[in-house]
Amino acid sequence: MTSQTQSPLANVANPLYQAWQVLRSEQPKLRARDAAEHLAVSEGELTASRLGVDAVRLNPDWAGLLPALGELGYVMALTRNEHCVHERKGYYREVSVMANGQMGLVVSADIDLRLFLGGWASVFAVAEETARGMQRSVQVFDRQGVAVHKVFLTEDSELAGWEPLVQRFRADEQSAELALQPLPARPDEQADAVIDVAALREGWSNLKDTHHFFALLKKHGVARTQALRLAGSEWAEPLDVRELPNLLEEAGRREVPIMVFVGNQHCIQIHSGPVSNMRWLDTWFNVLDPQFNLHLKTPGVTSLWRVRKPSSDGVITSWEAFDANGELVVQLFGARKPGIPERQDWRELAESVSVLVG
Repeated sequence: MTSQTQSPLANVANPLYQAWQVLRSEQPKLRARDAAEHLAVSEGELTASRLGVDAVRLNPDWAGLLPALGELGYVMALTRNEHCVHERKGYYREVSVMANGQMGLVVSADIDLRLFLGGWASVFAVAEETARGMQRSVQVFDRQGVAVHKVFLTEDSELAGWEPLVQRFRADEQSAELALQPLPARPDEQADAVIDVAALREGWSNLKDTHHFFALLKKHGVARTQALRLAGSEWAEPLDVRELPNLLEEAGRREVPIMVFVGNQHCIQIHSGPVSNMRWLDTWFNVLDPQFNLHLKTPGVTSLWRVRKPSSDGVITSWEAFDANGELVVQLFGARKPGIPERQDWRELAESVSVLVG
């Protein structure tokens, strides 16, 4: 591991790395994301401070790097937002990147991703010694230094593929400078009175593909939660946020296979299949299955909606959870493939909960 097993003294001049090590000695179980918040920096900056110790900066060659992750064999892909973490084990296969470099897909049977590469900025290979042994990962960050997507090796990964991959994509300039940019301001939500509600509802009723929903919102200048409020009960109904864990538990009990979407601005990760082993830990609701883990910080969910969208395959029903800023935390669907109608057992489960009153 010549690329990464340098002396920790190699980076002794980096004051951020030093401050992190002091914090680690005081709180050894603190995760990097939380340590970064404690130190008032981004997680990307914290990761960059490890260069020369246990991290290597890689070239952001997404069209080359993403397919190469398949050489690592059985891995764990992690995508998260502020309130939800989605972890899926499997193989990085069926990778495609559009010619313009702005979009990518991973559509293997287990790891299923929608990649918005225009927001991806920096990437690092990290080989960290932990209490459980060496943990190797590839970690991607956006222009604000926020983690977009991570890929971790497992005990069943092709370890022999790690070092060649790191060397092939290693950046010539091992700089900790990330040239971060401020987060663009969110556009103000238009007043309801400005929206042509009748036209919005008509456009909604004429949807042929759920993937066209974003274009519908953009056309009518509505925020997502605003559209749900205005769509009418035929298409969207508010639910009690406490029903979200209950639905997952009931899907497990009834053995209804589901699709679980979790994402951020630059990556969406999808699990398709059953869920079975669910546990509460304080206010976190967790799915802890062998191939799929979900960690939901339930206080972060402030609104929950049952949403129906027409399509050429019939009505598609989802549950959509949002935070206080109107950001999507998690989406649930019945497991299905394009061209196949919605599962009846999922529809019955999704429709079984009463609308929130008041």
